[in-house]
Amino acid sequence: MKKEKVLVTIQLSGGNDYLNCIVPWENPLYRDFRKHIKITDEEIIPLDNKLGLNPGMNAIKDFYNEGNLAIIHGIGYPEPNRSHFRSMDIWHTAEPTKVGSKGWLGQAIKEIDPNAENVVTAVNFSEALPRALVNQGVPVASVGDIDNYGLFTSIEDESKKNEALNTFRRFYTPSMGSDYVMDYLGKTGLDAVKGAEIISKAPGLYNSNVEYPNTSIGKQLKGIAQVHFANFGTRIFYANHGGFDTHTNEMVLQQTLWQQLSDALSAFFEDLKEHDTGEEIIVFMFSEFGRRVIDNGTGTDHGSGGVSFLLGNNVKGGQYNDYPSLDPDKHVEGDLKFNFDFRGLYSDILEDWLSVEAKDIVGGNFEKLSPFLK
Repeated sequence: MKKEKVLVTIQLSGGNDYLNCIVPWENPLYRDFRKHIKITDEEIIPLDNKLGLNPGMNAIKDFYNEGNLAIIHGIGYPEPNRSHFRSMDIWHTAEPTKVGSKGWLGQAIKEIDPNAENVVTAVNFSEALPRALVNQGVPVASVGDIDNYGLFTSIEDESKKNEALNTFRRFYTPSMGSDYVMDYLGKTGLDAVKGAEIISKAPGLYNSNVEYPNTSIGKQLKGIAQVHFANFGTRIFYANHGGFDTHTNEMVLQQTLWQQLSDALSAFFEDLKEHDTGEEIIVFMFSEFGRRVIDNGTGTDHGSGGVSFLLGNNVKGGQYNDYPSLDPDKHVEGDLKFNFDFRGLYSDILEDWLSVEAKDIVGGNFEKLSPFLK
């Protein structure tokens, strides 16, 4: 029986520093700009004679060597915004010029399951419900812990949970409208009741020899594996890996975050292989923006132009697009200039992986990359 294709999205929250993630180590300008927080030739993991990886990305290099990792250089959008909230909102809704009310994945879920017949078509493992998954009439199972299912599941006290829901309502009402938010929360509550019994069965059905790292992202990816192996029909998973807002202590923080993510992904794909389910899954990783070209002494401040990743057995590995120029004349207000619109990558994922028409979701036709084998 043919298995449906599945997308795992991992949000790298805070603004992953592009220059110290995919390092232009042969370019002398890199050393000029990063006088205090540069990665040395001894630390770098070479990709080729021009670029290398952060020293925390050993497992990522293994995926690259196997031809299963696509690195998408210079990704971003016109007129970059350096606000975490606004930039992430742009990525979530694919609306760079206005505040969107529908998440790009929420719209995809609506196309995949138009009658909301499966309340676990999408499962969110991040602490907060991302706007990428939001769309009226679309159920999303939000799992803070695989054993405690529902919206805001990490909050046990009922009054505090209601307070959190009210905060969610107040936060989004100005941009999305009161009726929309309340309808959505009401529907989510009903779906949580319906989905609780389904999700709670996943750990009992899970059997694996793979040991995941005891980190937040390790637990999220293990939970994703548990739900996927249970064959509930989930097509879209969402996870969050945070702490990339490295204004200070960047060298330690970024390496640690990438080490955690690399180790968790290594365990996840080992688990998929053990269960013979690796062919139908891809992992998409993105961050809201890159960071300033010039460091601030111990870290970097908010910038633009970034890097995204696709990972999986059916990904055509390699590097896509050119690395943005480090020439100061080519910078945008001190930042790297993006050279590929993220909505093109969304179009690839939607159309060529999830089999969903992209034009209405991303707001037009954008250059695609064709990063999949089949």
